[in-house]
Amino acid sequence: MPAIGEIVRRTPTAEVLSRAQARAALVPDCLVEARRLANTVIAGWHGRRKRGIGENFWQFRPYVTGESLARIDWRRSARDDHTYVRDREWEAAHTIWLWADLSPSMMYKSSLGAVSKESRALVVLLALAEILARSGERIGCPGIMEPIAARNAAERLATALAHSTLADGLPSTEMIRGSSDIVLIGDFLDPPDAVMERLGPVAKRGLRGHVIEIADPAEELFPYAGRTEFTDPESGEKLTAGRAETLKDDYARAYQARRTTLADNLRHLGWSFVVHRTDHLASEAIVAAHMYLSGLPDMRAAGAHR
Repeated sequence: MPAIGEIVRRTPTAEVLSRAQARAALVPDCLVEARRLANTVIAGWHGRRKRGIGENFWQFRPYVTGESLARIDWRRSARDDHTYVRDREWEAAHTIWLWADLSPSMMYKSSLGAVSKESRALVVLLALAEILARSGERIGCPGIMEPIAARNAAERLATALAHSTLADGLPSTEMIRGSSDIVLIGDFLDPPDAVMERLGPVAKRGLRGHVIEIADPAEELFPYAGRTEFTDPESGEKLTAGRAETLKDDYARAYQARRTTLADNLRHLGWSFVVHRTDHLASEAIVAAHMYLSGLPDMRAAGAHR
């Protein structure tokens, strides 16, 4: 690491290459952790169950006037005074796009965080890919991998990520056609208006979105005091505070206002929003995202925040 005060100059190309190399070294361990979490989380689950036209039985429910009489289960209905139909599970593969922000701000890790935001985002991304691929879904990553329906989708996505030089910011979605889901994972520290300017048109095209904000605990708690130098990871600009503790209240108000505004705007689009801190278990974010993808917004994982 450079000594204090040392100026390190890198060309944009060298910076991108350095970050890509660091990510390539990080991805294999993230894939191993993602598979471990997927095995833990998926235990007892039976995929993203959804009523549809498949052949597998899902549940009984009361008959609704106007439905086909052929759907009535007369044997079950004979047990009491109600008429029941058999719901069957949807079997058509659904396309789900997964994306993680891997810009410089995601590399941050304080002494309070278990891992960097980038590492946690990759683990959540790959674990979701593993779980959804096992459920028979088609998995894609905007600008990185076209949707595929394969049991090894998580491994193929990890390989694609390790060899990519992702652009900073939100992904391009022009290649996404038709109704599908998109899961966006990042710190979303840009102004909410800038974020919504990108996401609003995406929602109007029929995509159902799920946003997971990854936060380091220090970003929420602001545990700084005394003379402290802050560096913007994106621009390199520095701010030196003589007494950092005097900034805490104003910082907390601005930080929470950004999050609240973003969450409200996303809900107006009909999108879900979850906050996940890197000092919490990664499984919390994975379970919360899976519940939303399954169409169960009221079933939140313990420890997940909205």
